[in-house]
Amino acid sequence: MTAEGEKRTAKRAMVGRLSWGLADQAASSMTNFAVGIYVARSLGLTAFGVFSLAWLTYGVVLNVSRGLATDPLVVRFSGVPAASWRAAAVRSSGAALGIGAALGVVCLLVGLGLGGRVGPAFVCLGVVLPALLLQDAWRFAFFAAGSGRKAFANDVVWGVALVPAMVVAAHVGTVAAFLLAWGASAAVAAGYGCLQSGIRPRMTGARGWLREQRDLGYRYLVENVSLSGASQLRAYGLGVIVGVGAVGAVRGAELLLGPFLALLMGLSLVTVAEAARVLRQAPHRLSRFCLFLGGGQAAAALLWGAALLLMPDRAGEFVLGDVWNSASELIVPATLGVAGAGLGSGAAAGLRALAAARRSLRCQLFASACYVGGGLGGAAVAGTVGSAWGVAAATVCASAVWWLQLRSALHERHHHSIPEVRTS
Repeated sequence: MTAEGEKRTAKRAMVGRLSWGLADQAASSMTNFAVGIYVARSLGLTAFGVFSLAWLTYGVVLNVSRGLATDPLVVRFSGVPAASWRAAAVRSSGAALGIGAALGVVCLLVGLGLGGRVGPAFVCLGVVLPALLLQDAWRFAFFAAGSGRKAFANDVVWGVALVPAMVVAAHVGTVAAFLLAWGASAAVAAGYGCLQSGIRPRMTGARGWLREQRDLGYRYLVENVSLSGASQLRAYGLGVIVGVGAVGAVRGAELLLGPFLALLMGLSLVTVAEAARVLRQAPHRLSRFCLFLGGGQAAAALLWGAALLLMPDRAGEFVLGDVWNSASELIVPATLGVAGAGLGSGAAAGLRALAAARRSLRCQLFASACYVGGGLGGAAVAGTVGSAWGVAAATVCASAVWWLQLRSALHERHHHSIPEVRTS
């Protein structure tokens, strides 16, 4: 095969992997969107706010698992021989399962201590966390192996299992019932992942995995937790400053932009693995690849937001019920925030592929500080709408920092790759 033919084949393979990644994210997005909409319509604004607090806490725990267990897998074991991938996936999935069990106990104890409306939600979250984290770990493992179709199939199984689970939960009509239904369907998908991979997670290998990957894992842990922790702090602060209903309104606006928020949360499944392949095969194309990813996401988010602005109130009320009136006021700032985050995620994928953990950690800490400051400062000044605009401004500023750091990292790598010429 000629060099030109090999290049075309490589491009087709990349497009195929990205296509499966987009299909998987579409399935995941629709699942999360359907759960949020169904719960919002079934429970009303205040109970939906309680559900949203549990959902955001799950986001924090998920990012702990990704930072320690699965992000290092994607960076270091994408495109490697099958035997190496399999050995790493056994320990990585075991680490995710162990983290789910440990933090699940913490959530359960916190829930028992809190009581009231919020306590039972955290108890149920603690019960279902191991299944949720194991299902997510299989998706990372499949994309690292270049088997995106398996990740897509796994998410489809989860979505199918959700249907009867949500119907049963609706008959019960409580936040706890919906959380248990969500987790039970994730357990079905997690079990199916074991069949797909032919791998049983080995929790006994978790400690060795964490020790071997600590140079990346602990930095990714801080980076990921600062991201989701910032969302959690903003939600708690917004609940204190404005009220729990404001948390439900923000979550409602996020649901309207659900396809892109879910895409941003899980896009590292595809983009980091693919950026790592680009770096190995054609390093000079990495910046262009990252710009294509970030720019594409930002443009798509803006188009979706523009379509939401044209949505009639009747249609919005059909989708979100009583949550629509409050959520609709946040569409413009929420759209700008998602577009900014999408643009920055392209640069973040490049920094992950370069294993520039220090730079990406600095970027994320800066972004998280801006997010909390903008969200709570805006809430203090102008309530829920002010919080949304503060977050939008913070996200756009953070995106600029991500790209500046990627540019510096690429320049540094290029400088080190050129041997120094000595003159006599």
